[in-house]
Amino acid sequence: MTRFKKVFWISGGLAVLGALAAFAVVNELKTSRWQSAFWRDFSRGAGFSVEAGASDAIRFPQTGPYDERLGYHDLPHFIERLEPQGFAITRQARMSPRLVELQEHGLFTPYREKNQAGLTVRDCRSTALLHTRVPQRAYERFEDVPPLLVSALLFVEDRHLLDAESAQRNPALDPERFAKAAVEQGLRVFNPRGNATGGSTLATQIEKYRHSPQGRTGSVREKLRQMVSASVRAYQDGEDTLARRRQIVVDYLDTVPLAARPGIGEVHGLGDGLWAWYGRDFREVNRLLADNAEGAAPTPEALQRQAEAFKQALSLMIAQRRPSQHLLGDGTGLARLTDSYLRLMAEAGLIAPSLRDAALPLPLQLRPELPSAPRLDFVQRKAATALRTHISTLLDVPRAYDLERLDLEAETSLDGEAQALAARVLAGLRTPAAAKAAGLFGPHMLDPGADPAPLIYSFTLFERGAQANLLRVQADNINQPFDVNQGARLDLGSTAKLRTLVSYLELVAELHARWSGLSTAQLAALANNPRDPLGMWARQYLLRAKDRRLAPMLEAAMERKYSANPGESFFTGGGLHQFENFERSRNSESMTVREGFKHSINLVFIRLMRDVVRHRMFGGTSDAERLLKDPADPRRREMLQRFADREGSAYLIRFYRKYQRQSAAGAEALLLRGLKPSAPRLASVLFTIEPEASEERLDELLTQRLGKGFAGSPRALRALRTTYAGLSLADRGYVARVHPLELWLVGYLRRHPGATLTEVLDASASERQEVYAWLFKTRHKSAQDKRLRELVELDAFAEIHRSWQRLGYPFESLTPSYASAIGASGDRPAALAELMGIIASDGVRRPVQRVDALHFARDTPYETRLEPRNAGAEQVLPAEVAATVRRALVQVVQDGTARRLKAALVDANGRAMEIGGKTGTGDHRYGHNGRGGRPGTERKISRSATFVFTIGDRYFGTIMAYVNEPYAARYRFTSALPTQLLKSLGPQLLPVLERGGCGGD
Repeated sequence: MTRFKKVFWISGGLAVLGALAAFAVVNELKTSRWQSAFWRDFSRGAGFSVEAGASDAIRFPQTGPYDERLGYHDLPHFIERLEPQGFAITRQARMSPRLVELQEHGLFTPYREKNQAGLTVRDCRSTALLHTRVPQRAYERFEDVPPLLVSALLFVEDRHLLDAESAQRNPALDPERFAKAAVEQGLRVFNPRGNATGGSTLATQIEKYRHSPQGRTGSVREKLRQMVSASVRAYQDGEDTLARRRQIVVDYLDTVPLAARPGIGEVHGLGDGLWAWYGRDFREVNRLLADNAEGAAPTPEALQRQAEAFKQALSLMIAQRRPSQHLLGDGTGLARLTDSYLRLMAEAGLIAPSLRDAALPLPLQLRPELPSAPRLDFVQRKAATALRTHISTLLDVPRAYDLERLDLEAETSLDGEAQALAARVLAGLRTPAAAKAAGLFGPHMLDPGADPAPLIYSFTLFERGAQANLLRVQADNINQPFDVNQGARLDLGSTAKLRTLVSYLELVAELHARWSGLSTAQLAALANNPRDPLGMWARQYLLRAKDRRLAPMLEAAMERKYSANPGESFFTGGGLHQFENFERSRNSESMTVREGFKHSINLVFIRLMRDVVRHRMFGGTSDAERLLKDPADPRRREMLQRFADREGSAYLIRFYRKYQRQSAAGAEALLLRGLKPSAPRLASVLFTIEPEASEERLDELLTQRLGKGFAGSPRALRALRTTYAGLSLADRGYVARVHPLELWLVGYLRRHPGATLTEVLDASASERQEVYAWLFKTRHKSAQDKRLRELVELDAFAEIHRSWQRLGYPFESLTPSYASAIGASGDRPAALAELMGIIASDGVRRPVQRVDALHFARDTPYETRLEPRNAGAEQVLPAEVAATVRRALVQVVQDGTARRLKAALVDANGRAMEIGGKTGTGDHRYGHNGRGGRPGTERKISRSATFVFTIGDRYFGTIMAYVNEPYAARYRFTSALPTQLLKSLGPQLLPVLERGGCGGD
């Protein structure tokens, strides 16, 4: 064979092979036959299941706006945060080995993703209390999308996506578009300023804005990851991708990001985009675009409306390429591009010329003023809002905006029916008719003709569960987000007597534990301390008692008698105080603790608190008695230093508020304004606030304040400087008749303008001790003892505060005064309810359970369900103490201040339910005395009436009425008001609560 023939046959063979290869490539690009088989096999076995317990076959996404917004990325953090709070994983997804492998190779996890998700809060009957979805407006199915919109989207973004000739088409790759993009990108190597179109299909765009970092394509590798991930996702259900391609259209229209608008936030999807950027109703737009689908000619008016809707929708499809630029700008470029596409679509026969001509003249009016959102009914949403806040705290997601975008279902203990009923009743009480129907007008309640509208009512109800106390109702009638049950420190009056009674009986139990095992001789040998009446009584009781069990001793303690006489003055909290009883008819009586509690007699509990405080001061292991008697005790100086620091700090805080906004000159003028001027006083002031002041400066001050100076007498100026600059800070204050710490502070602020209070207190530690140096001298023992007693009392109240906190008291401090026994320290309804739960549970603290389960990412490979695994119940009160207190609470209802509730509630069998409780009325006033101690002006800040209760063996809670200024002065109601409200509300609520269907623990 000649050389020519060889070359001919080889060339011919290569040409045929090339043609065959080209044909195969072209055919493959058109049909995706080989790709479909490859991707089908590649993704085979990539799935997940959900099983009980924690999973070791789960991988969470690393990045991506979609995964971050729905919480999938943060799920490990949520789990880590919830586990120390008592939650445990009860069900979790198990990824198949192939799915794990795909993700570990860098692909986005392939599964059927949600277009809508958000926070759902359900009640104990699985009824939705709160249901948010992002985006709010979306297409459920491909058939719901108007064909006109489908044609527009494909023309703008992916023209061959729904080509029917190839059922196996790969939606991740458009050969023509990809080739064009590749050529243009190559040309940019020689012309960097040249334009290059993108090669993305709708499928790869969805992968990009959902899962790529920041929703962007940062590299060629990222683009390949998007394409491979989209291909895997396309063939998961088999080689025929038509259904998947149609779903891509729906996914894109529902979720495409369209910038963010103030007041709305991020906008996702065409439906939300039409509302956010054009103020259009999604359903109306769909109806307009679906009209005349059969080809009937529309009326001119209908054509105009359709053209406007279509142009707006088309503009959003175009805007997604540069959403911030197009939608937040003036809209000129967007309008020009939209008009261009209208013409192109008409030329391509995709829209009628009449639609084009009607749409072209119409302006695109972006960002119209949206109609005001309807005002939320916070009364009806109060519990849901409180639960949302609780979930926010559990997850450490502080913004409601972020929380409501999580793919999360929360199952709660709340009874939605009972909650709605209680909220409806409380809201209605603002009208006289409803208040009258509830029986709220009458003695100690609302006066005839009183306006009930300003009154705030709150109601909280818990049910005892096996492992936790379950919140069933949390309602009030404040039409604001504020939750009065948990959000304020309120004067709840005599409900504090409940805490005081518990503290008293706890001390009796402590004394019983310490002494009940001693023999009679050992008990008799114990020293009596007249300063500790409670300890003396306990010793005498145990000496006489034949039955030394705790329960009889507690009953005996309830029978101890106290005077109700208000004539005595009480030195407490650093001052002398007098108290009054609400029922003055009992002023001359002496009564038992039981009777005093039943009838809520203030002076009985003031004296009871005094005994509790004195026992903490002088009884038990306290050594305060020796401290006060022995002037040589080294602890005295230590405590006096503590007193100096405490009182000096209190003075400095007051002076700081006085001078903090003053300039140096202004502070000096303010200081001297109240000073009766004399040369010694002015010199003492000057050399404290300006230690380096010259004699000329002193002469200037004397001339300014006295009208004459000592310029002609340098010796006199020198004498003033020598005498008063050398005095101690305390002596200079004494000479000037100004508190020395006030002098020091003015000088310090002159040298350190803008100093904070913390800096002032840190800098003044030695000065506070110096000012009280006189107190450390032993000749002042009487003054020392007075101050030491104050400190010992403070320590006693600190112990009482710790015992209150152990039982749920919500605040970090307690007013160190006997008045705390009658409400001076404030409280919260929710905290009182917690105490009632402990008493109702025989002294056992069970955790309060508001959330029964948190179910993340349902029907996804990240699905995780967590439920509370409550720690074992904690015995925080002796059972005998709880039983004694509960009997006292029942007696309050049987024959005390809450007797209107006696036999007021019956169970399903018609039997009267046992009710126990404690009433309290708080009257918060602000006033001051005038000259000579005469009463001055008084302002009534608020009035409250509270009833904290138990109902049977299952329910407990609080109910409260409250009114704030400027209305408070108009009302005189007492705790009779909330007890009557419970009498009216209870029979309505109990049948709902007893109906069943609520999941317990």
